[in-house]
Amino acid sequence: MKRRELIVLLGGAPVAWPLAVRAQRGPMPVVGFLHYASAHTLTHLADAFRRGLQQAGYIEGQNVAIEYRWAEGHYDRLPALAADLERRRVGVITAGGSVAAQAAKNATTTIPVVFTSGADPVATGLVASLSRPGGNVSGMSLLAAEMATKRLELIRDLLPRARAIAMITNPAFPGSHSEMAEVEAAGRSLGMQTHKVVAGNPSDLDSAFATLSQLSVDAFTVGADGFFITRREQFAALAAHYALPGIYPFPDFPASGGLLSYGLDLEDAYRQAGVYTGRILNGANPADLPVMQPTKFQLVINLKTAKVLGLTVPQSILARADEVIE
Repeated sequence: MKRRELIVLLGGAPVAWPLAVRAQRGPMPVVGFLHYASAHTLTHLADAFRRGLQQAGYIEGQNVAIEYRWAEGHYDRLPALAADLERRRVGVITAGGSVAAQAAKNATTTIPVVFTSGADPVATGLVASLSRPGGNVSGMSLLAAEMATKRLELIRDLLPRARAIAMITNPAFPGSHSEMAEVEAAGRSLGMQTHKVVAGNPSDLDSAFATLSQLSVDAFTVGADGFFITRREQFAALAAHYALPGIYPFPDFPASGGLLSYGLDLEDAYRQAGVYTGRILNGANPADLPVMQPTKFQLVINLKTAKVLGLTVPQSILARADEVIE
């Protein structure tokens, strides 16, 4: 669907959602915030979500309560956390990340779910379509696969002589296959050999970087998987140890010592998820709320890390940067 049609649908009149939102006990609605990470690792995203709620007229502690459920980076905890929110009959579940979104969808068919998802929400079965999601689920698509191609192009611009790159993926991330397929296609068009390296836990990351070294790749890129964001300091340390340039999906990585990131504005995505949550509390039906797609993207460069790696970032990249960390 064209972006203009999405905007028109976004501005349409809300349809009443009569199920869980209206069934809550007490005068103050309760939102469940389900997330793959921990409260201290991604505080800024929870803050952005609350800003979105406030834009929709809801302030935590004044006219809305929020029940937080953090999986601490362990995807296997998400189904039980989602089930707990379902038992508590919260008015809306806001799910951060593709795996959290799937856990929330599996837990309830009556409580509205608002997601931020790096994996394609149609391909993974979260929604029937972007324009009319159907059911009780809608939210924000992070366009992870499409952005994977852009990051490979940045590697070419940064390292014109690069001939071999690797993509680090987590098999537990629903979008890993499509991301890798995009990287392989982009690699063929750019004349680069691509390698797939998998990592699903902290110890896997150590092994993954040892594999990168054995493959003698020129650079690596990272999938838009939530688990990886929780390990961004480990990524930075390993990349420095092996002297490997890395291109990441979110600004959290260069802020923690990574080299460069390109992707959507993740804080803005969570803000918009907060707005959607507020709209549902006000009576909108998630089945009729189109899945949002990002319009704001960020290029962030850590020049201190570039210096450590012995890299000179071309002026053509610096001129495009939204933020330069010095």
